Amino acid sequence: MTNLLLVTLLWAVSFSLIGEYLAGQVDSYFAVTTRIVLAGLIFLPLTRWRGLPAPLRAGITVVGMLQFGLTYLCLYRSFEYLSVPEVLLFTIFTPLYVTLIDDVLNRRFSLAPLIGTALAVLGAAIIRYDGLSDDFLSGFLLLQLANLAFAAGQVGYANLMRRYPTDLPAWRSFGYFFAGALLVALPSFLLLGNPDKLPVTLLQWGVLGWLGIVASGLGFYFWNRGACKVDAGTLGIMNNALVPAGLIVNLLIWNRDADLGRLAVGGTVIGLSLWVNARWNRWFAKDPAV
Repeated sequence: MTNLLLVTLLWAVSFSLIGEYLAGQVDSYFAVTTRIVLAGLIFLPLTRWRGLPAPLRAGITVVGMLQFGLTYLCLYRSFEYLSVPEVLLFTIFTPLYVTLIDDVLNRRFSLAPLIGTALAVLGAAIIRYDGLSDDFLSGFLLLQLANLAFAAGQVGYANLMRRYPTDLPAWRSFGYFFAGALLVALPSFLLLGNPDKLPVTLLQWGVLGWLGIVASGLGFYFWNRGACKVDAGTLGIMNNALVPAGLIVNLLIWNRDADLGRLAVGGTVIGLSLWVNARWNRWFAKDPAV
């Protein structure tokens, strides 16, 4: 849980930085590719290229393609249609995708995570809904594809690590994650990127550096490790902790107005969703001793 909370704060700052300094100014394909290359420089030299089960290597590569490559290409494109608050609003459906995909992979239906994450979606909507722009449909569809890819990636990684346990520490295999992300991002930049919209200021390069090394390199590793230690309901709910965190960052760093009343109510509902998810099985267990 601690990993997820810390990474949530990192990513809340990242959303604001993207919206303030990169969106509409720096080519989105270049920005994503740069982040992947910088993050990969941390893990690729540490990666064990032999001695790992082939399904694990392939699986982590696919996870990287989904969770970083496809997710962030769609996310950056969505900023061309949406404001930062609208992006935050449209991410609230990710927890539902997390729980549903986890149920499909494990061939079951669990009501507790679905109820908990539905409450988290409600809480995030209370905090963030304040009207939509004319271009909302394009941005909405892009973000739902990003949400699905991100949810599939984090659930897929957790299931892979449980199914193919190894004696090696997880950081020895995480280079495959960024290799997979690069397989999506680099061709996208070469085919669709705009070379006239590369970074032109030290600030833009600095933001990309922070996003690549800290938010992406360390952030994705610790988020996925955290995903392996919690149930699907908690993982889904933590995806929506980004909404209040993002608003707090805007308020404290950028001095943006925020409705503190709605933030308090919505944050309380998200907290309630975590409590409901944790207590559900005890409430409805068939064995009264459980």
